[in-house]
Amino acid sequence: MRVVLDTNVLMSGVFFRGAPGQILQAWRDGKILLVLSVDILQEYARAGRELALRYPGVDPTPFIELIATRGRLYHVPPLPERVCDDPDDDKFLACALASRCRLVISGDRALLRANGYAGVCVVRPRKFVDDVMNRP
Repeated sequence: MRVVLDTNVLMSGVFFRGAPGQILQAWRDGKILLVLSVDILQEYARAGRELALRYPGVDPTPFIELIATRGRLYHVPPLPERVCDDPDDDKFLACALASRCRLVISGDRALLRANGYAGVCVVRPRKFVDDVMNRP
């Protein structure tokens, strides 16, 4: 299964665990494939640097580099129109559409409100774990 992870889900999984950590474990175990764009990777790296400053001793750089090599990178054109209240969030929907991946995992309200845009499903991490990863 291919998924797009919003930055908040990735960083929560790296730094804090919970449902986002379970999603990253599923990725490490080869159960899901992360779909990426250059813009998403750049945002991951920026957010990782900011969190590393707040949490000394935790360096997400190797993890982000692993994602860059093990994820599936797509060329992603911008959306034809702004969709999310926060235009920076549109890159996740654009990546899902360009890669024909119909699932974005996010806790971001602007992205969650865009659920259903062009057939892309946006779900919270806990819902993904409970409804997709843990189903029989």
